Amino acid sequence: MNAHILVVEDDVKQAELIRVSLESEGHTVKVVHDGLAALDQMKAAPVDLVVLDLMLPGVDGVTVCRRLRESGDLPVLMLTARSTEDDVLAGLDVGADDYMTKPYSPRELVARIRTVLRRAGTVATARTPVHRVGDLLVDPASRTVTCAGQPVVCTPDEFAVLAAMAARPGQVFTRAQLLRHTRGFDRASTERTVDVHVMNLRRKVETDPARPTRLVTVYGVGYKLAEPR
Repeated sequence: MNAHILVVEDDVKQAELIRVSLESEGHTVKVVHDGLAALDQMKAAPVDLVVLDLMLPGVDGVTVCRRLRESGDLPVLMLTARSTEDDVLAGLDVGADDYMTKPYSPRELVARIRTVLRRAGTVATARTPVHRVGDLLVDPASRTVTCAGQPVVCTPDEFAVLAAMAARPGQVFTRAQLLRHTRGFDRASTERTVDVHVMNLRRKVETDPARPTRLVTVYGVGYKLAEPR
């Protein structure tokens, strides 16, 4: 899949390395070096994916990702020199689809981007049914979600988690089972990664995210999408 990709990286040499690697795969690449320029570029021309450094001058990567998420589900792969679990979760919390720490292999970066693009562009067959759980509708064919008649914007991994549970309402899923529907992260952050996806979904589909009635925790096991009473 050849894509239009925006690279947001303040290290000029790193940005050039990413550009060359992606263009060798047939992608069209635009490079900017700060967060404000990234937001301006997004207004000027649509792209298919953003490679986004976490530490940027002016507007940082977390803020950029949050603003992108406010307007849609554009895939975002976040880069950082920091590798603590809290940094990974900060990226996930604002909707990053994947996360790589520096130094990284350009080949791995290209492979990760290929995977994110493939997941974001996956189209289900026409025979795939729409999952309805109360007033929550999940349509795998169009990859859309509505709740009480209102559209819900999800990242690819959030959609994958919600679609898996919507296909089997009332069934309890372990974190490991839900992770298999997503791209996943390293083993050290596996369970918390799923927790963050569920927390983000609750913000979008629950009346009171602190007291969820749809995405319910089954303590000691995992989560389920509860059927309405």
